[in-house]
Amino acid sequence: MTRPPTAAQRRVIDAADPVTGRLRGTEAQLAALVGRGLAFRHPRPPHAHFLTPAGHRVRETPESEPGAEAPATAPPAGSEGSGGSGVFAARIGGEEDVGAGPARLREVHSAWQGLLEMRRMTNPDGATDRPCGWERTHLVRAAALALEAAGHRPADAAAAGPGYRVRATPQPEAVAVHEPDPVALRACAATLEKAGWQVGEHTEPRTGARYVLASPRRA
Repeated sequence: MTRPPTAAQRRVIDAADPVTGRLRGTEAQLAALVGRGLAFRHPRPPHAHFLTPAGHRVRETPESEPGAEAPATAPPAGSEGSGGSGVFAARIGGEEDVGAGPARLREVHSAWQGLLEMRRMTNPDGATDRPCGWERTHLVRAAALALEAAGHRPADAAAAGPGYRVRATPQPEAVAVHEPDPVALRACAATLEKAGWQVGEHTEPRTGARYVLASPRRA
């Protein structure tokens, strides 16, 4: 489980701009937050630092609340699409626990708002209506977060059943979204399109099942 931020790091996080998430602190403090996935350094001058979705969630979690360990929106390197223990991760479908209680809804909302802010700060024109670089390197998690934040239900661990499943594909910058209910599948496609993804519905040659292929829009 990820260690919670130190007291000094927590003060920097709590003092972040409430709207933009911009951070102020020493170079060492900011670098430490970047290393833990709680902040990112803007690529353009003056190279300011801002909270990531994980950092936004830390700020919204009271220090005294049990389980306030530092979350991670992105999975560890090499684990795209895999679950994690003790960290936040958008549900891609197929997990054992698909509960959607108030705490989970708050986590998802915070992560989505943080991702929109990341788009605003890292897209060259500040656009929030299309994916940013982070999403292009975490396709499955990014698509799943858009779906979960919009209220779609992920599939449970059963082999078949209602709910979406987001999976990687051999195609570059594309994920497949599976949902047995045709109406729900089209709703998933509409959500991703609204979130800035290009979508198209296709048929699986072997099974005849319909699925959505989605890729981040560039313009």
